[in-house]
Amino acid sequence: MLQSARKARNVVMVCFEQAQILDITGPMQLFSAVRDAGLAGYAITLAAPDPGFITTTSGMRLGMDRAFDEIGDDLLADLDTLVVAGGDGTADALRDPRQIAFIRRAAQHARRIVSICSGIALIAQAGLARHKRVATHWNACDLIGAAFPDLRIDRDAIFVRDGNLWSSAGITAGMDLALAVIEEDWGHDVAVQVARRHVLFMIRPGGQSQFSVQLEAQAGQDGRLGKLLTWIADHPGADLNVPALAARACMSERTLARVFRAETGVTPAEFVERSRTEAARRDLEHTAHSIDRIAFDCGFGSMERMRRTFIRRLGVGPKAYRDRFRRLPHSARKEFSHEYRHRGL
Repeated sequence: MLQSARKARNVVMVCFEQAQILDITGPMQLFSAVRDAGLAGYAITLAAPDPGFITTTSGMRLGMDRAFDEIGDDLLADLDTLVVAGGDGTADALRDPRQIAFIRRAAQHARRIVSICSGIALIAQAGLARHKRVATHWNACDLIGAAFPDLRIDRDAIFVRDGNLWSSAGITAGMDLALAVIEEDWGHDVAVQVARRHVLFMIRPGGQSQFSVQLEAQAGQDGRLGKLLTWIADHPGADLNVPALAARACMSERTLARVFRAETGVTPAEFVERSRTEAARRDLEHTAHSIDRIAFDCGFGSMERMRRTFIRRLGVGPKAYRDRFRRLPHSARKEFSHEYRHRGL
């Protein structure tokens, strides 16, 4: 549904102490850029429980436009989008009745409700996300899922839309969501223009788990499987079936499966597939090796098996992934740089 170019859409962004700054400024920057296309864009109001400034997780202070009790029915009656930020201060915000009461009050008028990162917990606390499919930061999935078991958390999604509730994973994923909102409100061409101006993908391929295997292996160093996790991540082309892994860990297959689930939250097969996918992703980005060779080197056995895994896990095939993420050769970097200098950017 395209909006008239003459009327700005009212957006209220709910903030709090120790909110993640990019949860706020990332979407704000993209929303404000719609005006560059000659459209009215968005009128954004930053709101918090108290007037004045909040201190974000970065230490930077942001001035609020209004406190919650300064927002009257006149603004809410014309409210298009309610955005709720996340960040380290979410837990304290959950205990502030003013926060939850305002979200509940504003949501009654909003055409669309948006959460960034852990902001979904505040929306859930307000009773606005029951049985909804949602996204949040991968590191908050377990905590939020335990606190709000009626949420259907998509652990790998960059962002999710379920009815009028939109939610995103952490931090920069809020910008992906903002582009999708702009596309719905103002059309594809405007969203592409905003994405280009900010050097962003229109649709980011893959989910948030695609970058986490090495981090998980490092985080698991203190557990019984610490050395095994690191070895798997470093040797994707090796024999990584359960009997071979059990022998390397000096455990029975049954014990390996139990300990693996306890320490990583996934099965050995799931961790192996993620490790191989991440290794293949790195090779596609950084080498000129053929896709056939990468499939073999990373333990997939065949290009077709790797292709099916990429489609299922990342939403794109290996060739499309390489086309989007491969490092630019020197000549292409020069051409790209020249184009932007020519445009005065």
